[in-house]
Amino acid sequence: MSSIEKVSDLLAKKAELALGGGKEKQEKQKQGGSMTARERIDALLDDGSFVELGAFVTARNEDTAADGVVTGYGTIDSRLVYVYSQDITVLSGAMGEMYAQKVCKVIDMASKMGAPIIGMLDSNGVRLSEGSLAQSAMGKILNAVSSVSGVVPNISIVFGNCAGGSAIAAAMSDFVIMNEKNGKMFVNGVDVIEATEGKIPAVDAKGSVNESGNAHFLGADDASCINLAKILLSYLPSNNLSDSFEYETNDELNRPCDILDNIDAIEDMRVVIAEIADDKAYFEVQADYAKEASVGFIRVNGSTVGAVATNGEDLTGRAVQKMARFVRLCDCFNIPVLTVTDVEGFKVSASEENWGLVRKCAELAYTFSEATVAKVNLIAKKAYGSASVLINSKEAGADVVLAYPSAQMAPLAPGAGATMLYGDKFKDGMSREELENEYKENEASIYNAAKKGCIDDVIVPSETRARVAAAFEMLKSKRASAPQRKHDNMPL
Repeated sequence: MSSIEKVSDLLAKKAELALGGGKEKQEKQKQGGSMTARERIDALLDDGSFVELGAFVTARNEDTAADGVVTGYGTIDSRLVYVYSQDITVLSGAMGEMYAQKVCKVIDMASKMGAPIIGMLDSNGVRLSEGSLAQSAMGKILNAVSSVSGVVPNISIVFGNCAGGSAIAAAMSDFVIMNEKNGKMFVNGVDVIEATEGKIPAVDAKGSVNESGNAHFLGADDASCINLAKILLSYLPSNNLSDSFEYETNDELNRPCDILDNIDAIEDMRVVIAEIADDKAYFEVQADYAKEASVGFIRVNGSTVGAVATNGEDLTGRAVQKMARFVRLCDCFNIPVLTVTDVEGFKVSASEENWGLVRKCAELAYTFSEATVAKVNLIAKKAYGSASVLINSKEAGADVVLAYPSAQMAPLAPGAGATMLYGDKFKDGMSREELENEYKENEASIYNAAKKGCIDDVIVPSETRARVAAAFEMLKSKRASAPQRKHDNMPL
């Protein structure tokens, strides 16, 4: 065979590989409204930028196209990223020995090159036919994912089934995006759980987003999931040693936030976050999970800032854990943190205490205390009790704490505080409403906190964007280090 014939043979082999488990299976996949493994990569990356690695790898004892996973690298907006995409048409996308070798290869390369990883998941688990080698494959992938945590961003997109080890690997990544139509994420099979308990678990995309919090974003179809990944990546740096990309903005840095002067009329603190953000754009993360707290990304003067807000409702352990996980991620990747505080306390509930509310609160305290990024706290309304201490208070390590003149800060909420301090006045016939108002005006006045150095300044609400931007600009050169130790023992 001549060299020209060998080139033709190579092209024919690659064309055959592109068909995965066969044209018929791919057509069936498309009829169900899904893209193929390679189409997903093409939709994610810049046109013509994908370079495949390990295309000719197969299982030891059978010829499996790319061994059921397409791996390689390319660019998104000219930025290097590494990808792997499970192919459901090849042995149901099941994980095997050589499959794991390919995935670990791109994860290792991403770590060395300091580039993000995006995993595209659509699989029915591990290859039982490979026995203990399949278990070994799972362990290798989990170890590889763990090794890059906090080094490069890792995004998982769940298009179909994501079972067992794949689900655990996805949960170990920084963000999980799920297809609303077909996405499912579970350790034990739905049929097994139903047969055992008579209950059907909420492992579908909506359940994973709303109930368990296993996923961060919900996309209507494959294309919208991929678009979410691109938007998310635009807020993140390529690795833990670089800063996030800066974007040009025409939004005036000193733009007045006039709506905030009437802060009493604003119940949702996401409004405050949006007023601070460039172009009032807030990209919320886990928007439908533990809604009493909100986390997400904004840009201030073109630079990424992680935003955390509480909306005055009593916090659950899930909300506390949601905030801790997000702030920890921001600290991993040098993203400054802004908190907007309006909090009264924690949900009074036996189930919350039984679930481990104390431990979750300890996790949040750890997170803010150990975070070395720039941290700015804005007390917009209430800052009562231990809940306010945990959320980026000065004592928890906030670099700058600002407050509105109508804000309140005290160890107890007015109901309990008035009872404790004004018991004699109750006996004299003063109403609870009168005494609670007195408590708010005197004991809980933000000026008391300012006098005692608990906050740095009381600001005019309409100047919020300018003051927050100035604080982050001042903190750009912040350098801080943690005590030398292997790692802390956070109460996870």
